[in-house]
Amino acid sequence: MRSLPDATTTEKSRRGGTATTERVLRLLALLQRRPSWTATELAAELGVTDRSVRRDVERLRALGYPVHATAGVGGGYQLGAGTRLPPLLLDDEEAIATAVSLRLASGGTVAGTGEAALRALAKLDQVMPPRLRSEVRAVHGATDTLVGPGTEIDADLLVTLARACRDAVRVRFRYAARNGEERERTVEPVRMVATRHRWYLMAFDVDRDDWRTFRLDRMHDATATTWRFRPREHPDPVAYVQRATSEAPYRHLARVRLRATATRVRELVPPQVAKVEEAEEGWCTLTAGGDDLDWLAMHIARLGFETEVLDPPELREAAQRLAHHLAAMATR
Repeated sequence: MRSLPDATTTEKSRRGGTATTERVLRLLALLQRRPSWTATELAAELGVTDRSVRRDVERLRALGYPVHATAGVGGGYQLGAGTRLPPLLLDDEEAIATAVSLRLASGGTVAGTGEAALRALAKLDQVMPPRLRSEVRAVHGATDTLVGPGTEIDADLLVTLARACRDAVRVRFRYAARNGEERERTVEPVRMVATRHRWYLMAFDVDRDDWRTFRLDRMHDATATTWRFRPREHPDPVAYVQRATSEAPYRHLARVRLRATATRVRELVPPQVAKVEEAEEGWCTLTAGGDDLDWLAMHIARLGFETEVLDPPELREAAQRLAHHLAAMATR
């Protein structure tokens, strides 16, 4: 007859199972922290043998986590993508950052993501420890989202372009120019750049053999092809998009000196509107494009700083006209 386990044996078994569960969760957290680990590195982090690491990896696989193993020099374990999204382990800072980001996404400019962000936020709030939940709610209670006049972007378009940038494959789409004319474009995408109100794609235009920027709200019927390309040397995407959106498309390009720091002026002028650079102490330069010099003069004057016109000379004439109109308005 088989004897029943005594209380001591049962307690040891329970403790052993708890330790194993904790170790497996720590292993999962490590695999989520960086792309690849060797078995030796994981064993050192967990304080176990390589054999225990292999067993714990099998436990994760049984739970649905696709842990890939690569043999040879430089090989190791890597957490891959599976057929479903497994539970994630987030540390305190990651959990708070995710919750706040979801809160902002619920009122963002990506079409169809608001409701999904709210659902994800509700799930995260349900499992979040009380101490973190109170911190997140404090941030939410002190924050309002001011939705500007930006254009909503189709989430599927974002995913298509993001994957094409990652996989270095060409993308084909219909694009509406400023005059409304539509043409098919084929590009080699590099990076998406988001401003306050719009999304842009920096890409190499195959037909024009040059770099271009494209507004995502003017794209439709975007398709990632199977044509892989070798990444080219390219300009800095943020600087290139800023120059393309604030200078290139316009009839006039204004350059002025302002008696203010670049930091102060950047607080008032969005990066897609003008380029602001430090000059000598206490001054900065502002470069902005526009189709109407009177319009440029008005907006530069509205900044409220002492201003010196550098280029073009016609901007001074526009400033004189503006001063005359304002003086007449003030005396009537």
